[in-house]
Amino acid sequence: MGKRTVNGLVLFGKVVRSHREALGISQEELAARSGLHRTYIGSVERGERNISLKNIFLFAAALETSAGCLLTQVDELG
Repeated sequence: MGKRTVNGLVLFGKVVRSHREALGISQEELAARSGLHRTYIGSVERGERNISLKNIFLFAAALETSAGCLLTQVDELG
């Protein structure tokens, strides 16, 4: 993976964590809402996963936002 891709994964993780914390929910709660495993949530938040488009939509719904909003925030941070 290129440096920009890795940086994008880290930034996406920060955006997810920020939304999760703003909702006042734990990784466990986000996992329950999204149908994803808690350890997967943690690895995304740490920027360790190359997340699929399908899972971006699952995160967005669970975080009560849109996929576009999440990705726009990543672009703004990068």
